[in-house]
Amino acid sequence: MDLTSLRFDLAEGIAVITLDRPPVNAQNRRLREELTWLLDSCSDRKDVRCIVLTGSGATFSAGADIKERIGLAQDAGDYIRHNRLTREFFYAPMDCLKPVICAANGPAIGAGFALMMSCDILLATEGSFVQMPELDVGLAGGAKFLSEHFSRSRSRLMFFTGRRIPAEELYRLGMVEAVVPREALLPTAMQIAREIAAKSPVAMRQAKRSFNVVDSMPYRDAYRFEQTISEELSHTEDAREAQRAFVEKRKPVFKED
Repeated sequence: MDLTSLRFDLAEGIAVITLDRPPVNAQNRRLREELTWLLDSCSDRKDVRCIVLTGSGATFSAGADIKERIGLAQDAGDYIRHNRLTREFFYAPMDCLKPVICAANGPAIGAGFALMMSCDILLATEGSFVQMPELDVGLAGGAKFLSEHFSRSRSRLMFFTGRRIPAEELYRLGMVEAVVPREALLPTAMQIAREIAAKSPVAMRQAKRSFNVVDSMPYRDAYRFEQTISEELSHTEDAREAQRAFVEKRKPVFKED
């Protein structure tokens, strides 16, 4: 697929995907199709071990392109198809087999906030904020999303008022890994990505799979599932190499992908 709303760069096993739809990276159908396709492709690419998702300009993403919404529902089934694409778009970072680090370069609003929170590891810039102003633009999606990440009171406050929450507050709540100056954002993300890319690719895929699956499991069943992952990994050469390297006090050399 030709990229018109994104930029893609790859070096040393780290893919950097940049939302590039000025001025505020509003999400239209094309952007969502491109990012879903690109993340699916990265899942299958052996030369990608970790992904950094960021935005161009001063805003990570201002959310849904409301201008596009106005024209929806003109044809039968159009809004339903749009909603299906939107759902899968938010699942794409979760379903991607490689870890996805969100380096939010500015405000993440509405669907932009949802995209940010769909990633595995989150970073934000100083002075930025998140917001869910869906009710102000005739939308209602996001209540379940907020309740997954915030308390009952906070999620309703954010949704009913559209109030902005500073990135620093997200850090206080433990929802983002770091809040850094803008110039330090990508270097910080790349340092984390390099640490991840140095791990066994097969083990990393299984680790992300484990996090996604155990989210909806009771504690006892979740741990049992994790033990099956360990058992599966024990049969891989990468696991044996990791254990040999640990005993021999050297860096492992992984070969499986």
